[in-house]
Amino acid sequence: MIELYYWTTPNGHKITIFLEEAGLEYEVRPINIGRGEQFTAEFLAIAPNNRIPAIVDRMPADGGQPLALFESGAILEYLADKTGCFLPQSGRERYVVVQWLYWQMANLGPMAGQNHHFLNYAPEKIEYAIERYVRETSRLYGVLDRRLDDHEHVGGDDYSIADMAIYPWVRAWDKQGQDIEEYPNVLRWMRAIEARPAVRRAYALVENINPSDGVEMDEEARQYLFGQR
Repeated sequence: MIELYYWTTPNGHKITIFLEEAGLEYEVRPINIGRGEQFTAEFLAIAPNNRIPAIVDRMPADGGQPLALFESGAILEYLADKTGCFLPQSGRERYVVVQWLYWQMANLGPMAGQNHHFLNYAPEKIEYAIERYVRETSRLYGVLDRRLDDHEHVGGDDYSIADMAIYPWVRAWDKQGQDIEEYPNVLRWMRAIEARPAVRRAYALVENINPSDGVEMDEEARQYLFGQR
């Protein structure tokens, strides 16, 4: 049994996609990040960086004590190794997938996240910041589009954790100042991913957990999300 500490963000969706694709038994523990639930002692014991997602594997492969993990990329690698799914076990094919997973973690996620912030949440419009992050997000979409020009999936021929990591961020292109039609290979790939039954099941969780599929950005939420030291 996997306990998933989750909210309906791109990083949260990565893990529900994997769990649905792999058919693993799991239980969702919602963490409403707009109401400060990420700062409870229970959650911090699992995820000391106070960010979702996090998991507790009650039945780890080594048969030992329950294993707690935070950071979505690490969780995807762990679950892929646990199940033998969506990540080659060894060789160069594994490293191709892993490099694109890390590309999302180090580039697309942080840049698109800052893009979201300055376009949609910042209390005042800072044109330099908006231009900086919208342009960098555009560059990254271009990188992805070129990769997908001659590959069906980001990691190569096979669907992998790289696709699962990248898709939830690209899905929000309209909130990032992007025109998805400018990236035809990304659009083709995105449509193929969103048509997968497991992906649809993963996003269906939103209706039960957080129908707005976002954060109610009132003053309380701003303090929890942007005011912590």
